[in-house]
Amino acid sequence: MGAEAAALLMDRMYRHQRHVYDASRKYYLLGRDHLIARLQPAPGATVLEIGSGTGRNLIAAARRYPHARFHGLDVSSAMLATARRNVARAGLSSRIRLVEADATTFDPAVCCGAARFDRVFISYSLSMIPAWRDVVDGVPRLLAPGGALHVVDFGDQARLPRWLRQGLRRWLALFDVTPCDDLPALLRAVAARSNLSVSVEPLYRGYARYAVMHSS
Repeated sequence: MGAEAAALLMDRMYRHQRHVYDASRKYYLLGRDHLIARLQPAPGATVLEIGSGTGRNLIAAARRYPHARFHGLDVSSAMLATARRNVARAGLSSRIRLVEADATTFDPAVCCGAARFDRVFISYSLSMIPAWRDVVDGVPRLLAPGGALHVVDFGDQARLPRWLRQGLRRWLALFDVTPCDDLPALLRAVAARSNLSVSVEPLYRGYARYAVMHSS
């Protein structure tokens, strides 16, 4: 799927949902604040969120880390319109830069004015990106020395009842969301190729997973 087609799909899906997105997603996008609490960027650090949606995570992170600089990219112009309003309402427009771009093809220097970042994070976006493996493959080029990628997304639900696991997956499919079951294996392969370290932690009985990939 090309960038234009992906943008149209996301705009169609979230043209109306974006207005109630944050109120509804807090009940099942579990682990987002777990990730934000562990970002720990140093003062002056640059932080990028891939798939920034309504700006909810960026606003929370910018409030928690007032001395870092934040960038967010999303392929959906509808979501970005909502995010810009939310960021402005929070009084954070000077610290959060939002850009419309495809996560699989964007040039960080052009989009964000920075070639590398001290922290990159992806919260429940990989499972919505058809070419999510390309996004993960491209992460090493985005990390500054000592930088880290933080990811939270749906897990394998291995410790949940079978009926719940199957029902969840059928429901997610209605929104074109497909859990990235082989994410841990891909992260480890990418880390090995690039001399990075990686850790993967299941959350909430496997409902979600939290992963971190560090550069040296």
